[in-house]
Amino acid sequence: MVEKNSEEDAGSARWVLACELSRLRESSGRSLAQLSDEANYDRTYLHRLETGERLSKLPVMETLDRIYGTSGLLVRLWGLARLDAFKDKYREFMRYEAKATIIHKYAVVVPGLLQTEDFARFVLSSAPTAISPAEIEDNVAARIGRQELLRRNPPPSVRIILDEAVLRRPAPDPKIWHDQLTRIEAAAQAPTMTIQVLPFAAGVQGLTGGPLSLLWMADGSAVAYLEGNRSGELLEEPEEVERYRLAYDRLRDAALPPCESSTFIQQLVEDSRP
Repeated sequence: MVEKNSEEDAGSARWVLACELSRLRESSGRSLAQLSDEANYDRTYLHRLETGERLSKLPVMETLDRIYGTSGLLVRLWGLARLDAFKDKYREFMRYEAKATIIHKYAVVVPGLLQTEDFARFVLSSAPTAISPAEIEDNVAARIGRQELLRRNPPPSVRIILDEAVLRRPAPDPKIWHDQLTRIEAAAQAPTMTIQVLPFAAGVQGLTGGPLSLLWMADGSAVAYLEGNRSGELLEEPEEVERYRLAYDRLRDAALPPCESSTFIQQLVEDSRP
C-alpha cells in the first residue's frame, strides 16, 4: 500500500496516481515481479511508481493501461501528476498550453517543446540548485511529457522564434548538441510548426529581454506568459495580452523568414556533426 508522506502529498495528483497503480496491481493478483516481466520494466522502478517516489514517462503509463485494461485512465492521471513537478504559476500556464489551439513563442534558450531527452537532462542537471538524480529524471519526464500536446488530434498551430544565441550556444557534448539541432530542424518541417530565427543582425528588439509565450484557446480567449530565470508572470487581461501580441508581431517581422530560417538551421546541423 502507498503511505502518505504529508497531507499535501495526499491531495496531489501524483499521489492519486501512485495509489491507483498499487490498487490495480493488487486487484489483478500480480506481484511486482510478475508485472515487471509482463511490462518489461524494472521491478524497483515499478515499485517507486506505486509509492509516488518516481514520475513515469508516457510509454510506461500506456503499457500499464493496456495490461490493466483501464482505457487510458492511467495516461490521464499521469497528465495531471506531471503538473506537480512545476511551480504554481507555471502549472497554471501549462494548463492553458495543453488546451491551446495556437501557440506562439519567443525563446532565448531551447524551449521545452523542442528539447531532446538528453539535452533536457543536461540542462536540468546543470541547474544551480542541487537536486538528486531521481529528481532530475522526474523533471526530465515532466518536461518531455509536455511535448505530447504536439501530437494531439488536431495538433495546435505552433510558431517559435528562436534567438540566434539559442543555436550558437552548444551543449558540451557534441552528440547531444547535434541531436538537439537535428530535433529542431525536424520540427521545422512539421506542417503545423513554424520556426524562425531572430539573427544577431536584427539588433535589439522590444522582446529580447526574455522568453514569451502567447496562447489562444478554441473560444478565442488568449493569455501571455513572461518567463524569468526563477519566476514567471501569467497575463490574462485582454489589453495586456494584445500589447505583447503586437510586440511579438514586430519581432516576427525582424526574424528571418521560415524558409531562410530552415536553411540557417540545416547548415548548423551539418556544421555540428561530431
